Amino acid sequence: MRSKRPTKRVTALGSAGVLVTATLIAGAVAAPSATADSRQGRGHGQSREQRGAAVAAERAAKAGIDWQDCPADWGFEKPIQCGWVSVPLDYAHPYGKQIKIAVDRIGNTGTKEERQGALVYNPGGPGGSGMRFPRRVTTKSPLWANTAKAYDFVGFDPRGVGHSAPISCIDPQEFVKAPKADPVPDSEADKRAQRKLAAEYADGCAERSGKAVLEQMTTPNTARDLDVIRAALGEKKLNYLGVSYGTYLGAVYGTLFPGHVRRMIVDSVVDPSRDSIWYQANLEQDIAFEGRWKDWEDWVAKNDATFHLGDTRAEVQDQWLKLRATAKKAPLGGVVGPAELISFFQSAPYYDSSWVPTATVFSKYVAGDTQALVDAASPDPSDTAGNISSENGNAVYTAVECTDAHWPTSWRKWDRDNTRLHKDYPFMTWANAWMNLPCATWPVKQQTPVEVRTGKGLPAVLIVQSTDDAATPYGGAVELHKRLKGSRLITEKDAGSHGVTGLVNPCVNERVDSYLLTGKTDAADVTCAPHATPKP
Repeated sequence: MRSKRPTKRVTALGSAGVLVTATLIAGAVAAPSATADSRQGRGHGQSREQRGAAVAAERAAKAGIDWQDCPADWGFEKPIQCGWVSVPLDYAHPYGKQIKIAVDRIGNTGTKEERQGALVYNPGGPGGSGMRFPRRVTTKSPLWANTAKAYDFVGFDPRGVGHSAPISCIDPQEFVKAPKADPVPDSEADKRAQRKLAAEYADGCAERSGKAVLEQMTTPNTARDLDVIRAALGEKKLNYLGVSYGTYLGAVYGTLFPGHVRRMIVDSVVDPSRDSIWYQANLEQDIAFEGRWKDWEDWVAKNDATFHLGDTRAEVQDQWLKLRATAKKAPLGGVVGPAELISFFQSAPYYDSSWVPTATVFSKYVAGDTQALVDAASPDPSDTAGNISSENGNAVYTAVECTDAHWPTSWRKWDRDNTRLHKDYPFMTWANAWMNLPCATWPVKQQTPVEVRTGKGLPAVLIVQSTDDAATPYGGAVELHKRLKGSRLITEKDAGSHGVTGLVNPCVNERVDSYLLTGKTDAADVTCAPHATPKP
């Protein structure tokens, strides 16, 4: 599953056809070989890809970016400007085929003297667009007002995403068609049907996007693209904010280009260990989602006077299971079955901002208003642009995770692992499994992930994480903290919303501002109390 930052999520279709929001797990990364990029920073020479990245960055520094008003249909108001950065499709051949990466920016709001450069953002995925980042200035987001004085805010569509040579795996209208099959199998026949869908999806990626492109859809290549963007911006060093999968992108960038980092914040962290990327990470996510689902049910039960769904977790769970069974027997409105329900309800364990709206729709259903739930959970066939975007996001998620790392090819292993997990963690396990199963039959060579670690010149990295995050479990932040010497970890204790830097919590917000404005961190790691619990 992939994760996104805590704004509106893109609903994505799992390979097996279950509508699932990409939950972060998101990003997978692969290096061209086990040692090629991991040698960077150790004085043992550079891989062909790293030499190619240096060529591309030098070229981009000379070319710069021709900033213009953004195209009207991109949806970005003035004074946000848009432009393009050319990067090699394959960094081993820097003079070969080039693709264009879409970027946008808004200048710092302070004086020329206050300006510290550009702050580049990635929201996660893989498959998420960072292009809305400059709108934090135009919409006057109070959390980012201090930082905006010092930095240009820069967003980009990663390779394969949105306006940046987008890829596709299935017809978008087919992708969103509902209802999908219940992801929880009742029989071996159900599993065979889902396996067939997953294999067809993998084949569709090759047919619609091309194997030559899929082979280059990796996290290390996106990290190299990031360095070319840095050079095109005229920045000697990168200031970077990455959320969810964006933390893995940042960790890989910091490993490949340690001397090119000025400031880096990673928020809601993917476990970067090779053993975790990406199969194991998805299994760990299933466990964490179950825990956060229970947290939400506890909150709903405490607010039974508002929602009338039961005053204990068990009663709320019974209502969920009853709803699920009803939708399985006869999809609500003809389109909302168990798969669509999971896609809608999973936003609650993802983001606290979804607690009230999700519970409200659920409450209306139990009170007899089925239409509210149908409207919230069903696809909109008339929203062709939105459906293209959803399909594209899922295609990139799949391509990057599947190409980044070696996945099990044995169905027996997938079946055994997910059957075992489902017994205790039923909310997301099978839905997540089917979403990732195209990786078992992936049509291009799978790579070896970068060995994330500290390299020469890497400054202190600020790591921000909540203890109960479902999409990126807490252990990932601890693991990255161990690997990056001098890093500082801010822990939001007893909280679990994905994407901590976007929430109001002065203990976190003030330290984020201080780091970006001064480069300073606390003398030791910090534990913060949780942000305010949502009120119904």
